[in-house]
Amino acid sequence: MKRRNFLAASAAALAAPASMAQSNWPEQPIRWVVPYPAGGGTDVIARTLAEALRPALGQQVLVDNRPGAATNIGGDLVAHAKPDGLTVLSADNAILAFNEHLFGKLPFDPEKDFSYLGAIGRFPLALVVKPDFPAKTLQEFVAYVKARPGQVNYASPGNGSPHHLAMELFKNKTGTFITHIPYRGMAPALQDVMGGQVPCMFLDLAGGLPVMQSGKVRVLAIGSAKRAASLPNVPTLAEAGVAGVEVYAFQGVLGPAGLPDAIVTRFNGELNKALASAAVQKRAADFGMEMLPGTPAQFKAMARAESRRWGAIIKAAGVKLD
Repeated sequence: MKRRNFLAASAAALAAPASMAQSNWPEQPIRWVVPYPAGGGTDVIARTLAEALRPALGQQVLVDNRPGAATNIGGDLVAHAKPDGLTVLSADNAILAFNEHLFGKLPFDPEKDFSYLGAIGRFPLALVVKPDFPAKTLQEFVAYVKARPGQVNYASPGNGSPHHLAMELFKNKTGTFITHIPYRGMAPALQDVMGGQVPCMFLDLAGGLPVMQSGKVRVLAIGSAKRAASLPNVPTLAEAGVAGVEVYAFQGVLGPAGLPDAIVTRFNGELNKALASAAVQKRAADFGMEMLPGTPAQFKAMARAESRRWGAIIKAAGVKLD
């Protein structure tokens, strides 16, 4: 009896540190990896949430920009991080839905190598052109590029970005041939469209709403199911005559696989509270962003459904990044 009691006490003592570590989480600052350069919509949203989470978590949440390889550099870093809840990732369509169909081989499996912590939200992408572009409407744009196959270029923040794939879907639906010019991030791509070096792009509202509203680019149509409250005079793509092109950049937070359930539950709860905070709600309204609070399971189910949808689109468009 004494021996059994001793063994039980020993087992409890060994288990206590791990349990205690989870209940005290986080005891150190959290590293929030953003797989894009600073200044874009993903970066701004991550920084806004990091600031909102700091008081509740009692630690700094430090954004670490790790762009490159169609977000695979940041994804690889987090997939192979220690599963202690101190390293998380802003994941968008690229890691969640695109890259497994674009690349023959990835350094991680998006279904198995991450803990899904919670969705953030989604914001629509809009087709914009430089201010002096000859086409004033979407139908005029389609006619213009059809008359000049391969002669019109479009910018994107990079290969495999939502903006890249949105245009490829648009091309597929309209039978147009527009040449892709990938940039290293949203800021330089947008700068060249505003400056007229590249005539058009799909631009997300999170990173581009101010320049859309200021007239520094002309917005032809928006890829959402209904018009954006922030751009009430801009038609949807369907309203403008191109159906079947609903395009959003959606985001959530991932951690490495194997995170303890207690940490996943705590992070998800605090994330949902942050999404409801006044500061984040204001930023979301500024961006035309639809918040998507919910459970980790709901986030993963949504991401995998989007992967199946975009897998078919990517195959039809014939896009590969190997």
